[in-house]
Amino acid sequence: MSVLQLTGAVYQAIRAHGEEAWPRECCGALLGLSAPQVWRVEAAVRAGNARVDSAHNRYSIGGEELVAMVREARRRGLEIAGFYHSHPDQPAQWSALDLAEAHWQGCCYVITAVAEGKATVTHSYLLAGAGAESMHFEPQTILVEGEVPGPGCK
Repeated sequence: MSVLQLTGAVYQAIRAHGEEAWPRECCGALLGLSAPQVWRVEAAVRAGNARVDSAHNRYSIGGEELVAMVREARRRGLEIAGFYHSHPDQPAQWSALDLAEAHWQGCCYVITAVAEGKATVTHSYLLAGAGAESMHFEPQTILVEGEVPGPGCK
């Protein structure tokens, strides 16, 4: 199983963004560096949810905003480690739509459940597979620097 390492500040920023966006989904990118079986994330970059039709249960990051995120990662000497979004009043479990819209193989997809405006559980999944037909999510362990992993980190 792979590991996603986050600073406490990044972990809290992801969860706070979900609470602020509730009852809509929030979204953003994770900037970091990879090593075998580990992504070390150093920054979370907020994005506006470009979905206008179903922002309560879908998200999209606009193309210009995504390009800006890639440039920011390069400027910092980092990579796009993955993306995060919230599930308002739904579990922190990936959906068939999440998988269908995931395209960054080898990257992390972090989901935070936000129940009635309060972040509850945060999970991470690595997009794995050799091609489009075999793409799937694998659970990742989330390690928050300075904290003992608890039931909300998985």
